[in-house]
Amino acid sequence: MRTLIIAAASVLVLSAVSSGQQKPKPIAMTVYKSPSCGCCSLWVDYMRKNGFDAKVQDVENIGALKLKLGVREEFSSCHTTEVGGYIVEGHVPVEAVQRMLKERPKIAGIAAPGMPAGSPGMEVPGGRKDSFNILAFTSDGKTTVYEKR
Repeated sequence: MRTLIIAAASVLVLSAVSSGQQKPKPIAMTVYKSPSCGCCSLWVDYMRKNGFDAKVQDVENIGALKLKLGVREEFSSCHTTEVGGYIVEGHVPVEAVQRMLKERPKIAGIAAPGMPAGSPGMEVPGGRKDSFNILAFTSDGKTTVYEKR
């Protein structure tokens, strides 16, 4: 009887492990932001809750960093992120980041220009959500609409 119980327990443990109940490893990202920006911190928390290991670096001159990383002023936002060899600019929803990392398009990154109300980290009382475009951009300056929100 004892052998039967041990065997049954082993089967349960093995099936739990093989059924994928282990959490996937978080995806590393580095978020560059101004030390005083609260909405950036909210976006970081959102990304962490959605499977990303977000390391934050406060930067005094975020504009210079954006230039260095190829983020043009017209699609600039308050924070800039490096993840999986790409740039993510601003309050981009997690689904768009995940899609980019899965599809691996030949772009430099994606951006949610400005700070759209209702985007992750920019939630507003009453639940208002502005529609906005997520842009894909290349290192040679071309932009296209990646997603409409």
